[in-house]
Amino acid sequence: MSRRARISPAEAGLPDGGARRRTPGLRREEVAVLAGVGASWYQWLEQGRDITVSGQVLDSVSRVLKLTSAERRHLYVLAGLNPPVLEVAPADREMCQGLKRLIDAWMPFPAHIMDAYWNTVMYNDAASLVLGMRPEIVQNCLIAFFTDPLYKARSRHWEEIACKVVAQFRAACSELPDDEGFRAVVEEARELSPEFAALWERWDIQPGGQMQKEIEHPVVGTLYVESTQLRVPARPDLSIVLHTPLPNTETAEKLEWLVSPDGRRESMYPVAG
Repeated sequence: MSRRARISPAEAGLPDGGARRRTPGLRREEVAVLAGVGASWYQWLEQGRDITVSGQVLDSVSRVLKLTSAERRHLYVLAGLNPPVLEVAPADREMCQGLKRLIDAWMPFPAHIMDAYWNTVMYNDAASLVLGMRPEIVQNCLIAFFTDPLYKARSRHWEEIACKVVAQFRAACSELPDDEGFRAVVEEARELSPEFAALWERWDIQPGGQMQKEIEHPVVGTLYVESTQLRVPARPDLSIVLHTPLPNTETAEKLEWLVSPDGRRESMYPVAG
């Protein structure tokens, strides 16, 4: 009822009814006509009665009431249907600047942001110094994991982590099983990496969460970090990956020195160990 009240007849392409209209917004009968459903059925829908509904009909009602993606998703939940994927609202598309401030504030610890297909969106300086993220490599975190020789050389227990990485990417794919973007990433990874191709055929699946890593840096030695994937509800298309030093490993101190002017200078000309 509240969503009907906020839509004027003029916005819906109807005459306003003049003095005959006692309440603002659309009447139930008007919504039913515009959505192509019966007036009684729509009344039952508003009343929450036990009726059969379809996603197509709910989409028509959502269109008439000009529901946002979040409101449309909530309507599906109220109707007992699997909700559609939440779309990014236009007002939230500018969040990237705020997210950049977040990962920059995470310094001196590595942090980066990737989209739903694990394409690299942005990363801070520590991610470049520690993880080897840089413009000249492929800008997809999954493919770079399997094809970047620098990251492979620095990652201790790479084979063990690779199993988890592939399982987590399959979990991401399962949210949109028919999406061509995921298929394109998988096909490219298969062509470039026999290791990925073999792991993909295992059909392992694991939700993204936390993962401990040991990184052999040529300047400061072994770094022990824990990576954590975070999702922002308003931007379901993005994931923030924060790397936190493990306690009692001196990793925090090493990272602080690595991003200092002295550390940056020495990282430009590392001595082979």
